[in-house]
Amino acid sequence: MLGLEHDFRIVDTRATLDPDESSVATHGRDISPERLEREMLQAGIVRAVASPGQRAAGRSYLRANNAVARLSIDRPFVAFARLNGPRDPGTGPVSVVRNLRAERDDHHTRPDDVEQYSYDDRFHGFTLAPHVDGLPNEDVLRRLEDADLPLFVHAGREFPPEAVETELLGYDLPLVLGSFGGYPLDAELMNRTLDLLDDYDRVYVDTSAVRYREVLERGVLEHPDRVLFGSGAPDVHPNVGVMEVLTLDVSEDLMARVLAKNPARLVPALAEGADV
Repeated sequence: MLGLEHDFRIVDTRATLDPDESSVATHGRDISPERLEREMLQAGIVRAVASPGQRAAGRSYLRANNAVARLSIDRPFVAFARLNGPRDPGTGPVSVVRNLRAERDDHHTRPDDVEQYSYDDRFHGFTLAPHVDGLPNEDVLRRLEDADLPLFVHAGREFPPEAVETELLGYDLPLVLGSFGGYPLDAELMNRTLDLLDDYDRVYVDTSAVRYREVLERGVLEHPDRVLFGSGAPDVHPNVGVMEVLTLDVSEDLMARVLAKNPARLVPALAEGADV
């Protein structure tokens, strides 16, 4: 695929690195760091947040997180640690009952893990996919609050806005909801998520897998400082995500905010000249 030509500095807040055979087998793809870096460069992306893909059930993310941090060295990647937990992210009565008996197992994230990641200069934030990895215990979330690093959350039909509000928005930390909180392709959820931004100052959204021009433009126009570019690579070639933003009917200033300024303000390691 040909490289895109544009005059914007672009950084990406949503990319996945599958650092080992277990991750590749679970997620069904084999994209090397070299290929991911090459595709980023084709799209004009100069730096990207990277975290591990889904692990098999019962497996810890510790080794995968460390592998992503290692693979990010001398590459334009900013490593985020992926978290998991024993609690069911659902909002129904069955989930409530399950959570009454939810006990942390050896493979689940512990408060000390969060503290270690927070003080390890290889990691610059965290990612959480509640629908596949569960929700951490309250003591882990409190430690995340203390760390005050960005938490990128895979939100959507299986973890909708009301679940985000109930489970996460009681903690004072920067929270980024992937895909405008409406994965996969749920415009109603995306609009409901944008409504949350009116009430919570530390909530952001990323543009990955948001295929609706009107929804994207609403987010950028109503919340110009809290929309972050995310490609969703390697599931989607980053060229696709970049073009979706470049073709919006908004000013170049607003595009520049989404593509680089907003992400760099939230994740300083994405800033131009940052030492990572």
